[in-house]
Amino acid sequence: MESGKKIKPFSRIIGQGKAIGFLKRVIAGGKIPHALLFTGIEGVGKTTTALAFCQAINCLAPVNGEGCGRCRNCRQLVSGNFPDLKFIEPDGQYLKIEQIRELNRDICFRPVEGAYRVVVISRAEAMNQESANSFLKTLEEPPQGNVIILKVKEPRDLLPTIVSRCQKVPFSPLPRPAVRQYLTDEMGIDGENASLIAGLSGGSLGKAISMSSGDYLEERQKTIGDIIHLPGMSKPQAMGLGMEYAQDMKKRDNDSTGGIDLFELIGIWKTWYRDMIVIKAGGHADMLINADFSRKLKSISGHMTMDNLIQCFFHLDRAQMDLMKNPNTGLMMEDLFLGLLRQAHSPDGF
Repeated sequence: MESGKKIKPFSRIIGQGKAIGFLKRVIAGGKIPHALLFTGIEGVGKTTTALAFCQAINCLAPVNGEGCGRCRNCRQLVSGNFPDLKFIEPDGQYLKIEQIRELNRDICFRPVEGAYRVVVISRAEAMNQESANSFLKTLEEPPQGNVIILKVKEPRDLLPTIVSRCQKVPFSPLPRPAVRQYLTDEMGIDGENASLIAGLSGGSLGKAISMSSGDYLEERQKTIGDIIHLPGMSKPQAMGLGMEYAQDMKKRDNDSTGGIDLFELIGIWKTWYRDMIVIKAGGHADMLINADFSRKLKSISGHMTMDNLIQCFFHLDRAQMDLMKNPNTGLMMEDLFLGLLRQAHSPDGF
């Protein structure tokens, strides 16, 4: 079992009633699909639901469509020793052909203990062309007694021929109140910080839990402070700040010191400009992600046009896409800060 994953019955999974309702109907109907495609952002319960599904279809005495938690199979699942549950994750950057071949060998045998062998493939979009073609053959002639669950953010990231052979189960971002309640009730976080983190998480409970530990909120305060002061900088100062961030992130990678990575850092700045766009459009204060900076957001947005703000957001979005192509990070960050500075100093800006 994946490290740190605990078995929860369907009834204890929050915010995914539609997906769970569908799976329970499938179980009640007795026709278990050979392949399920769980789609949605990270941290919304896809893995937890896959485990609950595995428990429900292999329980020896299910109750209301859920595992009983007491039979031999349930106990083995809880302890992480159930032989008919397998996880496959990318080996490095890709899911490799050797991993798919090993899967094909494994599913040729009957399940050891349960009625079904459940295989959960994380980041299924990481299949390269060779492994995707091999996996497609698996889906065309799946041996009985096997259920393969693929987890992806977007179905379009997979071959259409793979998507067409799977039963899609979409998972939605969790509502802010649900995330906030979990943080206060289960983690003991005070209401103000829980509300802030719930907004910053984008509906991902996993992300919210991660933000709640370590120095995330402190780092966020510092990086938003830098973006607030950017309009008052000269071009050399802006370029220097960009290079400083690039060097700091490189040092973190080399030292494995943790903290916010560059992709997430840019994501924080995107929420900043997104909030100013919301204010400019007349949106309600409850829609703000960075609600603790509401006064500063209103003040700065008053000095920029909607077009300025949208262009800033696009600059940041493009920077995140460039990051995935392994660019020269220093040059990319210099260009990003100069682009943001240019919008702030445009004829319609500051």
